[in-house]
Amino acid sequence: MINTLDDLITHARKGRRVKVAVAGAENRSALQAIIEAVRMGIAEGLLFGRVSRIEKFLADLPEDIRNFLTVHEGGTERETAHLSVDAVRTKRANILLKGKVKSNVLLKAVLDAETGLRTGKLLSDIFMFENPNRDRKKLTMITDGGVVLKPTIAQKIQIIENAVSVAHALGNLNPKVALLSAIENINPAIPATLDAAIITKMNHRHQITGCVIDGPFALDNAVSLEAARIKRVRSRVAGKADILVCPEIESANMLAKSTTYFANFRLAHVTMGASAPILIPSRADTAEAKLLSIALGKFIFIHSRKKVGK
Repeated sequence: MINTLDDLITHARKGRRVKVAVAGAENRSALQAIIEAVRMGIAEGLLFGRVSRIEKFLADLPEDIRNFLTVHEGGTERETAHLSVDAVRTKRANILLKGKVKSNVLLKAVLDAETGLRTGKLLSDIFMFENPNRDRKKLTMITDGGVVLKPTIAQKIQIIENAVSVAHALGNLNPKVALLSAIENINPAIPATLDAAIITKMNHRHQITGCVIDGPFALDNAVSLEAARIKRVRSRVAGKADILVCPEIESANMLAKSTTYFANFRLAHVTMGASAPILIPSRADTAEAKLLSIALGKFIFIHSRKKVGK
């Protein structure tokens, strides 16, 4: 099982390279990430965007790196997004990475009914960080802070399924899922607690499988055994959550960013539900975060191929 982000990189360096289509490759941190992924033997890049600007970044690269990077003129931002998506749809690339294109433009291309990457599943973003404060290092996920604004119960189930599929790809075959709210008790005045109770019961009745779900939890007793003990919250998930499911996009987005800007935790994230892993990092994310996301995308791509026996 992959327990740390260093483990993620180490294992991603094994095996064949994946092909990453970069939408708007003139973005410096995205380009630095794909170049480093080439150096490490993780990936090769199909770079879409302004060729003249991209070539300036590549000018001084040694030939053994440059040979794994191909540059394609993108045209407008919309055209760049569609060309990048088409590279993935036609199997010329395995993973899609956002560079210098807006997230909504790229997602619109992904969701195009005729030329996109739709599968009929809900798209949701999984943010992953390594918490060094735990007794045992372990990767924790937060979802969904990037796509679904106010998820219904049905959408929350799909959000959970997307995150669980990432956990399975990393070798955690029965992840613990905590449904978050402001409190750990069911209160009819707080809809998130009712949603949590329903989804938890569905898991107990095996309507949702591949994980252990419980909730509602306040954040403290979802991630801290001591907090759970003090509050007398008894659960297989309490204090041990692998996946934190937030009530809506605002709380998920803020919780995820707090791990970066307050705690300085390293991160990776991936958008699931399409026919291939989609990496839509924040414009402020570092090259390292984008490299880690590429490594995560490789694991998910390889796992999906194993599932269908290819």
